[in-house]
Amino acid sequence: MGLDVIFEKAGLEEGMTVGDIGCHEGYLSIHLANRVGPLGTVYAEDVNKDRLETLDQTLAEREISNVKTILGNYDDPKLPKGSFDLIFIVDTYHEIDDYKKVLGHVCEALKTNGKLLLLEKLKNKVRGQSRQSQAYGHSLAPKYVKKELAEAGFEIIDHVLNHGDWENNPEKQMWFVVAKVSD
Repeated sequence: MGLDVIFEKAGLEEGMTVGDIGCHEGYLSIHLANRVGPLGTVYAEDVNKDRLETLDQTLAEREISNVKTILGNYDDPKLPKGSFDLIFIVDTYHEIDDYKKVLGHVCEALKTNGKLLLLEKLKNKVRGQSRQSQAYGHSLAPKYVKKELAEAGFEIIDHVLNHGDWENNPEKQMWFVVAKVSD
């Protein structure tokens, strides 16, 4: 399983406006840019300025013009309100301390009927432990995320609880959910 499955489940299409919260050096952002095409836009957000500078350099080298980088804060990704068809949070949610506040900002950034795709990995060594212990181990179980999304006003519309192994490591199982703001 790969990006095609994720993009299909999320409903990613050409021309969309998409956010990538916690983009790191932009691996996903570049794939998103190619998929949404020249009429679409990707907002690549990270809290680390160095990562965004690396991404900006890569975008210039590859002549990709439909990605905008945003330096966010740990509790506010600083995404434009009411602008997004789809927002991705990939292998980043476990790092977010004030997830209620961040999910509130995500709600505000989504258009009506916009969606959130949240992907994490669950490491065998922290399976069954508390949320805090899992997050400290750079991992998170779907049960915690589903509960938090519901509390933030999201409705899960799809999920894949086994999306394969993270970096081909059978000790790290990937999973993801697709959610929308509840009506």
